[in-house]
Amino acid sequence: MPKRSKKNNEPEDDAARLLKMRAAVAERRPRFVRPESWRLKRLPSMWRKPKGLDNKVRKSFKGYPRRVKVGYRGPVLSRYLHPSGYHEVLVHNPDELNGLVPGRDVVRTGGTVGARKRAAILTRAKELGLRVLNPRGLRVIESKK
Repeated sequence: MPKRSKKNNEPEDDAARLLKMRAAVAERRPRFVRPESWRLKRLPSMWRKPKGLDNKVRKSFKGYPRRVKVGYRGPVLSRYLHPSGYHEVLVHNPDELNGLVPGRDVVRTGGTVGARKRAAILTRAKELGLRVLNPRGLRVIESKK
């Protein structure tokens, strides 16, 4: 299979291969749990960094859950890929859409963006042929027409 430069669009099977590789790494990754969450009902199991002086998880004692470390991170090539195989880009204003490639990138509008600017982003993305992952506020555009 010939290698392609990063400027060209990557073929579909390459994106599927990267997603499959990311899923394989995620499958081997342990489930990180908050220390003592298995003992105390009031503590949720979502990860929190252990900071106590005598904490067994912080000290990586045998028999205790694994600790989050950089070595468990996913492959570099598939790091910011959306599950659809496109590169996901967070956008806060219409000007940020200018450098994006329609076949390679998809847009996610920031959560703090208001209705007016969100509508402007949606119209600009439609002009450029970009797919928006969270097109909330689409009714605002249609009602103005």
